[in-house]
Amino acid sequence: MSRILSGPEAIAAGIAELTAHRPVAFPTETVYGLGADALNEEAVHAVFSLKGRPSTNPLIVHVSGIEMAQPLVEEWTERADAIARAHWPGPVTIVLKKSGCVPGIVCAGGETVAIRCPAHPVALALIEAFGRPIVGPSANPSGWISPTTPEHVLAGFPEKDLVIIDGGACRAGIESTVLDLASGAPRVLRPGVVGRDLLSNTLGVDVEHASLVEDGSPLRSPGLLGAHYQPRTPCRLVKSSDLASAPSAAAVIAWSISSHPSGGVFAGLPGDPEGYASGLYSAMHRADAGPCGEIWIEHPPAGDNAIWDAVLERLARATKSG
Repeated sequence: MSRILSGPEAIAAGIAELTAHRPVAFPTETVYGLGADALNEEAVHAVFSLKGRPSTNPLIVHVSGIEMAQPLVEEWTERADAIARAHWPGPVTIVLKKSGCVPGIVCAGGETVAIRCPAHPVALALIEAFGRPIVGPSANPSGWISPTTPEHVLAGFPEKDLVIIDGGACRAGIESTVLDLASGAPRVLRPGVVGRDLLSNTLGVDVEHASLVEDGSPLRSPGLLGAHYQPRTPCRLVKSSDLASAPSAAAVIAWSISSHPSGGVFAGLPGDPEGYASGLYSAMHRADAGPCGEIWIEHPPAGDNAIWDAVLERLARATKSG
């Protein structure tokens, strides 16, 4: 049975699992990750197996800092150094050409590796105590809603023998920004709470938003599959004006009202971008756990903000059919 542990006991148990090449769930500031030794193919394979994750979907390698990141890449560039010094620890992932020490399974067979340093004391303590980089895809069955509490992780793997390190609720609540620095012009592969404008200011050049073309080449970032972050219950985006007609059989996630119009399952969210992003996945978990046949998600407030862009990207994938 999976179990939630906290404090020094949890870190010690996590190190024991990592050393034995077994996955361990750990907190970050974005979402909970499923950790394993990034340099051991057997350990990484166990993560893919536990999640049911396609081998074509690469993983992000989590490090304790620049010194641990440098051996993982062919060249630690000036741009990578600028981003890392400005935004690490934090929710920014850097993509660079990988070195020979990184197993191909981590990178979906590609030539690049995605790396970040998480801004969570428990995650950093785990990585530093282990002394090696660890992969950290979201700690949920592949395609499901990302977990932002240890209880969400437990709900995804109740019958597995998984150590879950309790670090409380994740502050940011959505996955990191992924910045590709391996393709000439810097480009964002996956939006997150750190936007292109801020990254452009750091680098002194414009950062593009990647237009992803399915040309058969390996993916450079996770989170790019069409249907992703999905509840088991079908869900759809609705306008604020449609909420009054929500049936009681549909769970409602909303920011502009404080209760379900028909008395059904309801999860409220703040109207500010930081609060909305932080609570989104938790609200989706709550709605998905209720006795409902559908989930209605109120369209977020309009606004020119990097976090809203990231939220809308997640919602588009969460509500995509097929």
